[in-house]
Amino acid sequence: MSGAGEKKEEEFIGPDGVSMSKSQWKKYQTQLKNQEAKAKKADAKAAAAPKGAAKPKEAEEEEELDPSKYRENRIAAISKMGNMGDDAYPHKWPVNRSVPSLIEEFKDIEAGTHKEDVEVVIGGRVLAKKGQGKLIFYDLHADGAKIQIMCPADMHKVGDFKEEHKLIKYGDIMGVKGFMGKSKNGELSVFPSEVKCLAACMHMLPRSYFGLQDQATRYRQRYLDMIINAETRKTFQTRSKIISYCRRYLDTRGFMEVETPMMNQVCGGAAAKPFATHHNDLNIDMFMRIAPELYLKQLVVGGFDRVYEIGRQFRNEGIDMTHNPEFTSMEFYMAYADYEDLMNMAEELVSSMCHAIHGSYKIKFQPSKGDEVELDFTPPWPRFPMTETIEERGGLKIPRGWDDETHAYLEAETTKLEKKLQASGELKPTEPLVGKPRTLARLIDGLAGHFIEDQITTKPGFITEQPQIMSPLAKYHRDTKNKPGITERFEAFLMGKELMNAFTELNNPMVQRKCFEDQSKAAAAGDDEAQGIDEAFVTALEYGLPPTGGLGLGIDRMTMFLSNKNNIKEVILFPQMKPDE
Repeated sequence: MSGAGEKKEEEFIGPDGVSMSKSQWKKYQTQLKNQEAKAKKADAKAAAAPKGAAKPKEAEEEEELDPSKYRENRIAAISKMGNMGDDAYPHKWPVNRSVPSLIEEFKDIEAGTHKEDVEVVIGGRVLAKKGQGKLIFYDLHADGAKIQIMCPADMHKVGDFKEEHKLIKYGDIMGVKGFMGKSKNGELSVFPSEVKCLAACMHMLPRSYFGLQDQATRYRQRYLDMIINAETRKTFQTRSKIISYCRRYLDTRGFMEVETPMMNQVCGGAAAKPFATHHNDLNIDMFMRIAPELYLKQLVVGGFDRVYEIGRQFRNEGIDMTHNPEFTSMEFYMAYADYEDLMNMAEELVSSMCHAIHGSYKIKFQPSKGDEVELDFTPPWPRFPMTETIEERGGLKIPRGWDDETHAYLEAETTKLEKKLQASGELKPTEPLVGKPRTLARLIDGLAGHFIEDQITTKPGFITEQPQIMSPLAKYHRDTKNKPGITERFEAFLMGKELMNAFTELNNPMVQRKCFEDQSKAAAAGDDEAQGIDEAFVTALEYGLPPTGGLGLGIDRMTMFLSNKNNIKEVILFPQMKPDE
């Protein structure tokens, strides 16, 4: 209960009932005042005009002066058409051309000419309406393109000119039938013999000069965001191109796309906290998958030497600028390949993808903090062996036993680094670099984040040869003498964020079981990202997994970089949001 004299926080509500910022609300109020001033000026002009003269403001335009009644007035007007307004929602409109194809075909015709021998039927959304009397103009948007609809009354043939155009408002879906031409000033246009409102927009859309800026509204009502903001549509077109490029790249190299289960009795394939669910008919608890890895490798055991899957993964973890609980990845597995082969493929895949989409290896990117930078995907990319790079940059000498001695050494060195960073202000006074439980794997990962990951900025780089303790599914390094406890693994980073993870797959079932057992101990120690033993997978390995390389690419992160977005919600059509209270 509020105390006496407590100041109540102001809330600003827009015409569609959605809250807006104070600055947006002020702009909106200015807009209303301007509209009101124009209306008064028009009324005064009408009053001074001779009797019988046409009123400059029609009744249907007056409703726009009171946005709070816009929806109510539109419903009332459409309901008058009969059948509860169903006549305003026809079952079909015989579209025979797309707007982009019309623009491409007729863009070079001369100004003032008409192509009356070709009938075009199109549909789209009205995002501008102007003119009055016997000449009305629309801007019709469809398929990412805009075309002018120029409507002279003398060319109208179906229905009453005035009544048909009276029904069509800003934001409506409009059908147009007519022919192509250009106006005298050279504007490519459709000159209609018939127009029809195909679906009414009951809500007053933000105008182009005002736009839709509120992030929460944009994410919750993505359809509205896409109607108003062309940039949003471009982002998801880029995402689609990325997925299509991955498919083409792999299909042309003999890979087969497959689908594997999204619900598992044993959760594995990555270090992450899963979502739990329950299967009623089987009466068993299950987990949403955190990765498709273990199933894909079983397919390689079965004889599919090259497989891939593009799909959703689910991890019950935090939401921030670069993490969403539900995300998309591409994973492929290639028999008779190792991590060196995969590094070369990774460079080729991502760099050629960037060039195919943008026409260059170099693109602009705006980080969440700081100035705009130029990302450079030009291959080759630098490679940083994890343990050696941490030692070089941190002045350390890590014991290679990867045992209690290593754990104690890393604990002491991490504590020293934490105190140093806290003193310099890079960490808060009590903020740790590595949270609990401070297992050996988490300690080395924290040091790698500080000394390597955060230093990989505008050019992608590979962190290679991670310790086995943090890579339970990766194969131990073939140079066991000089690299004990190390795996043949790499991760690709850009701007401090992970893009890819790959390794030579561990195919020795005895060693795999031992790694799973170590993970179980970490889970028992409180690491909720560590996974247990998957007996079905170990059994599959016992039938023989050929030497294999596997790679995973984050589609969402890739889209962020290639569409210049620093928030993952911008590249997911319907991101997870807190309940709308």
